[in-house]
Amino acid sequence: MAQELPVTTATATARATVPNTKKLTLIPLVFLIYFEVAGGPYGEEPAVGAAGPLLAIIGFMVFPFIWSVPEALVTAELSTAYPGNGGFVIWADRAFGPFWGSLMGTWKFLSGVINIAAFPVLCIDYMKRLIPALESGLPRYLAILCSTLGLSFLNYTGLTIVGYAAVALAAISLLPFILITLIALPKIRPHRWLSLGQQGVKKDWNLFFNTLFWNLNFWDNVSTLAGEVDHPQKTFPKALFISVIFTCLAYLFPLLAVIGALSVDQTEWEAGFMAQAAELIAGKWLKIFLEVGAVLSAIGLFEAQLSSSAFQLLGMADIGSLPKFFGLRSKWFNTPWVGILLSTSISLGVSYLNFTDIISSANFLYSLSMLLEFSSFVWLRRKFPMLKRPYRVPLRLPMLVFMCLVPCAFLVVIMAVATKKVYLVSGIMTVAGIGWYFLMKLFKSKKWLKFNIDGEVRAVENDQDRVVGHL
Repeated sequence: MAQELPVTTATATARATVPNTKKLTLIPLVFLIYFEVAGGPYGEEPAVGAAGPLLAIIGFMVFPFIWSVPEALVTAELSTAYPGNGGFVIWADRAFGPFWGSLMGTWKFLSGVINIAAFPVLCIDYMKRLIPALESGLPRYLAILCSTLGLSFLNYTGLTIVGYAAVALAAISLLPFILITLIALPKIRPHRWLSLGQQGVKKDWNLFFNTLFWNLNFWDNVSTLAGEVDHPQKTFPKALFISVIFTCLAYLFPLLAVIGALSVDQTEWEAGFMAQAAELIAGKWLKIFLEVGAVLSAIGLFEAQLSSSAFQLLGMADIGSLPKFFGLRSKWFNTPWVGILLSTSISLGVSYLNFTDIISSANFLYSLSMLLEFSSFVWLRRKFPMLKRPYRVPLRLPMLVFMCLVPCAFLVVIMAVATKKVYLVSGIMTVAGIGWYFLMKLFKSKKWLKFNIDGEVRAVENDQDRVVGHL
């Protein structure tokens, strides 16, 4: 039966030529994954406002099992089988060919950089409760611009620094939620958890599902950092397992505490309400502490996702999907400065949309990419059953199909409730992505730009082995 050995791309070669390159270890990777996905309970409030306390609680209890766990399992298996910075682009390429690999890259990159834009906006939404001038106008625009540029420069200084910074940022940003949960315990009235919402408040299913999705997705983004991880075959599964548990509990406990302790108008549950809840439960000091935590969380979220987007472009250059220029690294910090610059520029361009439009557009593009990713996962199991998988999801093919169908059904729901504006934006970006693939193909054939042809993924089969290399 045919098998395929793990793909070795130019990532490994490039890394070998850089002396004393520091790699990510388990603990920094855990917290980078945490910030790829969550960064704390900041941003979960709209789920309560959209559908009421009970459905919000059920959503954050059930959604990890139908979405987060399957996505994390897929990421663990494929990241260890193909440990290169191309990540999900390599998976789609190996499963269905370079066109689908390129389209996967377009969907993931655009959803990633759109998502990045949400974090300064979320941060400002919290801070405007302390500084009303940030509500609108020039002060708000300048705050978003300066924070985005400053955080991008921090990312430029190195992934190892970002990884260890994520550990500190997570500890500090979660502390106010630990305090609010503990202080709220005597005030909790369990019957408040059972409320389906106030009469007269119409349920907003679009906002509800998008809030759940936005708060608990992007587990696979860390795959684009696989080439920068120490012993990825062992480190990735452990880091993903720890991160799933840690992230889900970090969302659920504060939500239960605040809903149970406070009786407020449902319409008050919007982005940033946790800060107001902190003041009502413990006093202004905790509100200020939580506001500071929101800023730190936004920093961690921004850094983790910017790293993934930038290294994705580097990985695509390594395998020849993009010109070599996109794979350039800084001489001082060994970071992909072209990827950082491009990601930051696009992020700034969409950062002035409102929060709901940002997460809805990111979610739709991400949904398209995840349908392709789950398909790639199943097809690779069928196509290369003997592929060396250091971590292997312990299920046979029929059960794997079922495991993937459940989150895929949710993806269809997310896409079905999207607005016309989201359909239009996503359609334009998809058409642009298809055009980009054929443009790159033309440039490559005409040799108008330099591509890393040696990095292209190719395979030679015989009856017993499958030799993968640069042909």
